[in-house]
Amino acid sequence: MEHIVTSNPYFGVFVLFVITFGAFTATTIIARLASRALARKDSEKIKLSVYECGPEITKQPNRVSPQFYLFALLFLLFDVEIVFMFPWAVDFKALGWFGFAEMLMFILLLAIGFAYAWKKGALEWHNIK
Repeated sequence: MEHIVTSNPYFGVFVLFVITFGAFTATTIIARLASRALARKDSEKIKLSVYECGPEITKQPNRVSPQFYLFALLFLLFDVEIVFMFPWAVDFKALGWFGFAEMLMFILLLAIGFAYAWKKGALEWHNIK
């Protein structure tokens, strides 16, 4: 008599998933341990030392403008909303007037959000000094 778990057609996929997850976890742990064991601990002093000539090296904080984040967020927001229009366009006749009214409200909300972002200056690119 065959066992119910091994007769499932997706049992092989599950086994491969478990093996892949285990191999990924083991590789990540081994790489982390090897890099900690082989890394030079005193490299920071060498990096900050003056080489032949030139000014002293000072550490400067890497500042990333929040404008990049806001711009990417707005792009994703409007991009995902546009993707929602494709199923509507494909099945436009089956939805009838109700689907048309729903899409008009959706486009109106999209336009309000766009106008709000434009008014707040979120679409302007500011130079940071």
